[in-house]
Amino acid sequence: MSSVRKCSRTGCLQPAVATLTYAYSDSTAVVGPLATASEPHSYDLCEEHALRLTVPKGWEVVRHEGAFAAPDRSDDELTALAEAVREAGRTDRAAAPPEPDGPSGRRGHLRVLPDPIS
Repeated sequence: MSSVRKCSRTGCLQPAVATLTYAYSDSTAVVGPLATASEPHSYDLCEEHALRLTVPKGWEVVRHEGAFAAPDRSDDELTALAEAVREAGRTDRAAAPPEPDGPSGRRGHLRVLPDPIS
């Protein structure tokens, strides 16, 4: 079973190296390094589609500076998955506290992820 995610563009079979997320309230498209997990409101893109992305008139594109790195496959992914399943199955843990509201008074929809290289 391959854990490498593919580009979300129809007909593209290249491996994904970037993640596209939209901030509709700001009319902004954000193209950054590949997210650690696939999310329903984001799109995985190969390098070609990440670099060629265009947006509607009046929108802004925020792009990751530098080259996109191909994701590393490792056995750590399987270990992390097993740990997550084990943690989700625990019955002795308390419920997670709700996330705090952002500065605008509503929950934010963009997250900053740590650099996977460092």
